[in-house]
Amino acid sequence: MRVELVRPAKRHAAEFLSAVARSRPLHRNRVTPFKTEAGYAEFVGRCRSPRCSNFFVIRRDTRELVGAINIDNIVRGFFRSATLGYYAFLPHAGKGLMREGLVLALNHAFRGLRLHRIEANIQPTNTRSIALVKSLGFKLEGYSPKYLKISGRWRDHERWALQASAWRPSRPRAAPSATKSAR
Repeated sequence: MRVELVRPAKRHAAEFLSAVARSRPLHRNRVTPFKTEAGYAEFVGRCRSPRCSNFFVIRRDTRELVGAINIDNIVRGFFRSATLGYYAFLPHAGKGLMREGLVLALNHAFRGLRLHRIEANIQPTNTRSIALVKSLGFKLEGYSPKYLKISGRWRDHERWALQASAWRPSRPRAAPSATKSAR
C-alpha cells in the first residue's frame, strides 16, 4: 500500500489548511473543507465523537497529506450504518491514492466498527467520484434533490451504498491503527 490512515490532530492544522488552499480549484462546488484554524480546530474536536471515525490519507513514502475520509453519522443498534465523505488534495488527485485510503477506511468500517452499511452521497456531475465508489462495489440507491448545501447552494446528490456482506476489498484486510500519526 502506498498510503496509510492517520487520525486528524491539532498538529496537522498547517498542512491541512495549506492543502485546502492549493486544492480550491479541485473542490469548487463539490466540497467545502475548513479554511481557517478555528474551523480546523472545530473539526478535530468533532472527530472525538463516537459518531465519527475520521482519517487523513498520508503517503507512506513522502508523508504528504493526500486527502481526508470522514465516516460520520455512525448509528449503532439495529441500524449499524454511517455516511461516508472524502476528498483528495492536489497534486495527489487521480493517482489511485484515495482509492487505497478508502479500502483501508471501509475495512475499518466493516471489520473494526462492525457497521452493516455505508452511504456516500455524490453530486451527479462528479463522475470521478461516482466511478470511484462503483469500483469499490457501491450501488446506486436513489436520488436526493437539494440534499446538501455546498458553496452556498443546495445541491442534488445521488445516494450510493455498500453493505458489509458485499464488501470485497482488493487490498490487505488489516484495519487502520487509530493511534498512527503523521510525523
